[in-house]
Amino acid sequence: MTDTDRASRQDAVAQPFARRRFLGYVLAAPTLVTAAQLVPASEARADIPSPEITELVDLNDVMTAAALPTSGLITVEVNTDGTVSFALPRTEVGQGITTSTAMLIAEELGVPLTRVRITLADARPELLFNQLTGGSNTTFSTYTPIRVAAAIARNRLLQAAATAWGAAVTELTWEAGVVTGPGSRSADIGTLSRKAAGVRTEQTTVSLKPRDMFTIIGKPHNRVDARAAVTGGKKFTMDLDVPDALPTMVCRPPTINGRVGSVSNLSEVRSMPGVTDVVVIPTGVAVRAATFGRCIDAVRALRVSWKPGSAEGKSDESVLEELRAAELPLGVRPLTPSVEERFTFHFRSNSALEPNCAIADVRSDRAEVWSSLKAPIVAKEAIATRLGLPLGAVTVHVTEGGGSFGRKLFFDAALEAVEVSRRIRKPVKLMWHRADDSRQGRTHPMATSRVRISYLGDTVLGYKQRHTSVSTDLSHGLGEIFTALAAKLPVGDIGFSETFFQLSQSMPYDFGANSRLLSETDKGFNTGSMRNVYSPDVTCARELLVDRLAATMGKDPYRFRHDFLRDDRDRAVLDKVAEAGNWGRSMPADTAQGIAFHSEYHSASAVLVELDCRPETVNRPIRNGVAGPRVTKAVIAVDVGLAVNPRGLEAQMMGCLMDGIALVLTSSLHLRDGHFLEASWDNYFYTRQWNTPPELQVIVMPPTTGRPGGAGELGVAASMAAVACAYGRATGAMPTVFPVNHAVLSFDPKPTVPPVPASPTDGLDHVR
Repeated sequence: MTDTDRASRQDAVAQPFARRRFLGYVLAAPTLVTAAQLVPASEARADIPSPEITELVDLNDVMTAAALPTSGLITVEVNTDGTVSFALPRTEVGQGITTSTAMLIAEELGVPLTRVRITLADARPELLFNQLTGGSNTTFSTYTPIRVAAAIARNRLLQAAATAWGAAVTELTWEAGVVTGPGSRSADIGTLSRKAAGVRTEQTTVSLKPRDMFTIIGKPHNRVDARAAVTGGKKFTMDLDVPDALPTMVCRPPTINGRVGSVSNLSEVRSMPGVTDVVVIPTGVAVRAATFGRCIDAVRALRVSWKPGSAEGKSDESVLEELRAAELPLGVRPLTPSVEERFTFHFRSNSALEPNCAIADVRSDRAEVWSSLKAPIVAKEAIATRLGLPLGAVTVHVTEGGGSFGRKLFFDAALEAVEVSRRIRKPVKLMWHRADDSRQGRTHPMATSRVRISYLGDTVLGYKQRHTSVSTDLSHGLGEIFTALAAKLPVGDIGFSETFFQLSQSMPYDFGANSRLLSETDKGFNTGSMRNVYSPDVTCARELLVDRLAATMGKDPYRFRHDFLRDDRDRAVLDKVAEAGNWGRSMPADTAQGIAFHSEYHSASAVLVELDCRPETVNRPIRNGVAGPRVTKAVIAVDVGLAVNPRGLEAQMMGCLMDGIALVLTSSLHLRDGHFLEASWDNYFYTRQWNTPPELQVIVMPPTTGRPGGAGELGVAASMAAVACAYGRATGAMPTVFPVNHAVLSFDPKPTVPPVPASPTDGLDHVR
C-alpha cells in the first residue's frame, strides 16, 4: 500500500461527504433553531490491498457511523439576547470538549466565543448511539454536524435581515454576530432570531467555511470554563442542591462483589446522631445521614456478616495462572531467527479524582437522577428497568465530571442511589468513599501479552501478538454499537471484546504478515475500558520488542522505527520528536532515552523521554511509597489531522504522559485473598510530583488531513512504551512486568472491615 493510497483512504474516511454543500433543517420554533441532516459514510473501500482491519474501518469510524443517523436531532439555537445555545450530547469530564465545541459554533456562525453557551444534554434515548462519550470520538464525530447546524443558522439570519431591509444577501456584511446592511443599518443576531425562526420545519442546504478562512478553529484558546473551574463556580454532582437529598454512603463487603448475609446492629446504627435511614441493598448496607461525616461514622459502626464475593480467595498469582492457561498459541516457531517475550500487566485502578457519586429522587411514578454519565441512555434504560417504570418516567441529568478515563461509562453509583431512594422513599446524595472505588470499583484488567517477531537479515518477516486479559466489561453501550453494525464490520462473527480489540489496534510498521488476537478469561472482577483500553499494554509490549529487535540487528531504535514505518505522517511525527528531544545525545550511566510510536483513529503520536535510574534517585526516601526512577524530560509530538484547539490538545497529551509514567513505574492494585490492598490515593501510586519530568514539551504538528482525528487517548500508549524502553536501556534489562515496582509493597494495607478507613489525624506531620 503506497503513501498515496493510504492518504486517499484517510481522506475518504475523514471526508465521508462527497459534496461541499450539506443538507440541514430549520426547525419550527419561536426562535431560530437549526440542525444538520447527515448520512452515514459510504461503504469502506474494497480495493485496499492490506491485511489491516483498521485501514478499512476502525473503532472511531464505527462510532461515527453509529452516531450519524441521529445527527439531525442535535440543534443549535440562537437566543434573543444574542447568545447561542447548544446542548452537547457528550459528557465533559475535564477533557475540554465544551471549549472545542464552542469553537466550532463560534467559527461557523461568526460570533465571539464568549457568546456560545454549551450545556450537557439530558439522556435522550432518541439519539441512540449519538450520546456515548468514549473512544476519542467526540470531536471526530461531531465536527461536521455542529458546523452544518451553525452555518444554516448564519444563512438564515442573513436572509432574515435581507428580507427586513429589502436588500440582497450579497449586500450584507457580518462581523462578530452583527449584520450590517445598506444605509448603515445593523442588527445583532439576537434581534434577528425571531424573524429567522421557522414556522414549519424545512430542509435547506449550506456550504461550510473553507479552512483557509478559519479564525478560531486551529488557534489555541483557553478553556471557556477555566474561570469557573478555579473559582469553584463549576457545578459537579455533589455541588447540586436537590431538596432533601441528604448525604448517603454504603458499607461495602471486604471482598470483591461480596453480599450481605446479615446485619446484627441495624437498630443501633439507625439511632446514631444524624442518621436518618439504614437499609440493605444488593451491594451492601446504605446509610443516609445529615452529613457525610455522620455517614462515615455509621458505616464504620455497622456489624455485617458477609457472603463470599466473585473473586473469593484469588490473588495476583492465581489470576496470572489463569491468564497463562488461557493464552492462545503463537504457533510453530519459525525456522528463521526471531525475538520473543511475554509481558505481564497487573490490575490498575480506574478511579477518577472525583469520587463516584449520584443524586436520585425516586417516587412511585417517576424518578430523577443527576450524575456524570458517559452512557446516559444506557443508564436511563437500566434505571427504568430496575424500577419497573416507563422510560419516559425516568429523567437523567448529565452533570460535568471531575475526570473519567473510562470510569464514567459505568453508572453503578446512579443505580445504587436509585435503589436506596426507592427503598427509603426519600431523595439521596450518594457518594462512594475513595476506598470503595479502589477496592470495589472498576479496574483495568490484569493481562499478559506474548509477542514474537521473525526476521531474516534486515527484513522483518512477521509479527504475532497474543494478548490475554481478565475480561473487560463492555456492557456500557459500545457492545450495542457492535451488535447494531455487525453486518457492516469486516471482523466476522466475533464477540464484543474481540471486535473492540481488532478495531482499536493497528500495525504501523512494515513487518510482513502480522496478526493480533485477544483471549479473555475470568468475569469475576469489576473491570472497565480505562483510557486507551487495550492499547497501552499492547503497544508497550510491541515497542519493547521493537527495541530488542533493533539491538539484535545492530540498529539505532529511532532509525529502525523510521525505516519500517509505513506512513509519511507517522515518520514526520517520529522525526519531529527525535529532533526536538535531541535523540542519541550522550547520557550519564544509569540514565537513558526511550522513544516509541503509536497511531490510532487517524492520528499519530511519538514520545521521547529521558529516565533517571541512578541509585540515588531510585532509592530516595518516600513515606509509604517507592520512589523508583524518574522521568526527567519528555517530548511529545502529535498529528491529529486538524487540532480544533491546540492548547486543549497539549493539556490532553500532558495527562496522557502522566498516565504512561504511572503505568510503567508506580500504579497497580495488589490482589490478595479476594480483595485489593490499596484503599485510596495515599497508597495507590498514580504519577506523583517526584516522578514527573521538570522538562516537558508538546508539539502539535501542522494540519495534515483537514479534519480532526481521535486525540483524547492518543498519547497514553506511546508514553507508556517510551518510559518502558528508556527503563530497559538505562538498566540494561528489558522490563517484562508492569509496573516495575509491583513486587514491592511499600505500605501497610488498611483493614477491609470496616471498609472505610479511619480519617487521618497526622497529615501535618508529613508535610514537606
